Amino acid sequence: MPTTGAPTWPKTFRSTIAALLLAVPAAMLPQHAAMARQQDAATLAVTHKSPFNCGKTFYANNWTPNHNPSGSIDWQTYGGDAINGETVRATAAGTATFRNEGSKSYGQWVEIRHSDGSRTRYAHLSTMVRAAGSSMSVGQGTVIGTVGSTGGSSAPHLHYEQRTSSGAMDTSPTVNGVTVSLGQKKAVKSTNSCGGGGDTGDSSSGGNRYTPAGVCGSGYAVIDSAALTGGRTYLLYNKGNGSNCVVTLKTTKLGSASPVSAFLEPKGASRATDSGNFSYYAGPVKRSAPGKCVKWGGSIGSSSYTSSFEHCG
Repeated sequence: MPTTGAPTWPKTFRSTIAALLLAVPAAMLPQHAAMARQQDAATLAVTHKSPFNCGKTFYANNWTPNHNPSGSIDWQTYGGDAINGETVRATAAGTATFRNEGSKSYGQWVEIRHSDGSRTRYAHLSTMVRAAGSSMSVGQGTVIGTVGSTGGSSAPHLHYEQRTSSGAMDTSPTVNGVTVSLGQKKAVKSTNSCGGGGDTGDSSSGGNRYTPAGVCGSGYAVIDSAALTGGRTYLLYNKGNGSNCVVTLKTTKLGSASPVSAFLEPKGASRATDSGNFSYYAGPVKRSAPGKCVKWGGSIGSSSYTSSFEHCG
């Protein structure tokens, strides 16, 4: 009786089939790996804005050779607007760490680690909103300090870096949609903190005709803010006279009187408060506190915010 079972193929044919079966998935692996990398990049990509107030234009100078580290940007004066003392803002959201190298290297500087693991660095700062060694969560546009010339700097400017999650320099960083490659110097206009939800800038949202800087007056700039249900409370600082100012702006019930408050308390001094039924805002509450930490905040209806003692500038 003949033996039954699987057909018997010639040895050379069996080898060819096996090779083909191994080659197909192997050929697909690079394509799959590339697709995975593209998907990761799309998921984790962080978009950066200029580190300055809305509407400000400064030169982004990625000069070479002998710039250390290569690929970093020196933000410099453009036209008649000198960069010294300018407010510095986070170019993207993340966790900021504040450091101080004294009279060498970066001087006073901040590193922000972003959601994809990448980092940005801001160096030679004149002031920082937190003490060296501390950290804070920041959004895109959160104030982190002011431009100066601390550390190994010969003139006021902002040293800025974009680094990958491994710490490698991005030598062609992009801010506000402008890529500045090695050897290039470009004027970049900021759209950072130009208004809208979560903004910590000078523009109020929700149709309020008033702005924090408009209420506090000339010389005051927003350095922090906190969201409230129905509005936002702002802390401003006047570097010319060392005074702080708090104002709480409504975004609902505009034009109708409703409960709003704002307060400011320098450490070691009494708290000043403005509260009542207001149509647009509470404040301005101003206190002189050069070199002192302050506690600040406000409320709209039952929604309130109270900071810790901070901004010890």
